[in-house]
Amino acid sequence: MVLGPNGSGKSTLLKIISSVASLSAGAIEYTINNKKTKPEEIFQYIAISAPWLDIPEEFTLEEIIEFHKKFKPFVNKMSIAESIQLMELEHTGEKHLRNFSSGMRQRVKLALAILTDAPLLLLDEPVTALDAKSVQWYKEMIGTYAKDKTILVFSNNREEEFEFCNEKIQLKGE
Repeated sequence: MVLGPNGSGKSTLLKIISSVASLSAGAIEYTINNKKTKPEEIFQYIAISAPWLDIPEEFTLEEIIEFHKKFKPFVNKMSIAESIQLMELEHTGEKHLRNFSSGMRQRVKLALAILTDAPLLLLDEPVTALDAKSVQWYKEMIGTYAKDKTILVFSNNREEEFEFCNEKIQLKGE
């Protein structure tokens, strides 16, 4: 887990680790199975959920899952129907994501990341906009579908986001 107050650089660090942003100084080296990997290839090994990541709101839930799976497969070759059931969003029907509540959109982002067949899971403030029931859902999803992954949780100290983490990095604000 990476902890720190707002503005301490948590999201920036996540973006650098994921190669979404580049360093202004220094270097980062990526290795997969003890083999150097280029920064432009690291996306294959990472799944991200973050408040700053947008999802196409003109898509329905089924369409966004189908779109996502074109780039990254789900664990256990999970079907679209199975993933919708796991998200507990079967009732959304043909609703477009723009009509989802913020908590429902957050569940979609989390499920897309957690269910992605990638060894590294990066979660930026994962319980943002989730109610108590959805926080429990998040914990169950992590326990079931991410237990064999390396997980980095970037949080401003909400314990329910990272209670399963073993290591802690504390960033200081200004």
